[in-house]
Amino acid sequence: MRKRHRKLIGAVVMIVFVGFYAMLAMTLAQGRVTELNTFWKTLWYCFLGLFWVVPLMPLIKWMERPDPGEEPPQVVPK
Repeated sequence: MRKRHRKLIGAVVMIVFVGFYAMLAMTLAQGRVTELNTFWKTLWYCFLGLFWVVPLMPLIKWMERPDPGEEPPQVVPK
């Protein structure tokens, strides 16, 4: 599969995943989190706001894999 197709599939999967993750995060945030003090609420919301990246990292790596036969980009010193 070419990189272009992997990126299209990955983009669609990411959009769907983030939509479901947002619903889950909102559900979790409406639980007992509302009873916590401001410091713990802030930590919890930061955690929920950043955690979506962890399950998507393998997908992002798969999307960025080079095509078969494609040479990796050369780093040219200045």
